[in-house]
Amino acid sequence: MAEEFVNCRIQPGKVVVFIKPSCPYCRRTQELLGQLPFKQGLLEFVDITATSDTGKIQDYLEQLTGARTVPRVFIGKDCIGGCSDLVEMHESGELLKRLKQIGALQ
Repeated sequence: MAEEFVNCRIQPGKVVVFIKPSCPYCRRTQELLGQLPFKQGLLEFVDITATSDTGKIQDYLEQLTGARTVPRVFIGKDCIGGCSDLVEMHESGELLKRLKQIGALQ
């Protein structure tokens, strides 16, 4: 269930962020990405608390990415990490470069 929940959302050309709404780092990630001109449907925030399998989803994210914490940010099939990794990529210009490469921006 957890593997399917995660794997069916991670897709090439799309940015997917697994979040918990109560997490301040998740909110910061949402703010940062929400400021960018994504094409319709290519940015998705997935609330892992909206399911009864939150713990199992986090266990699977740990298997997949090496970390159990949220947010977990995927650009296409690649996990770039969490909030601090995203902010660092944004500040260096790498984030916009990667998003343009996958065709996610307008």
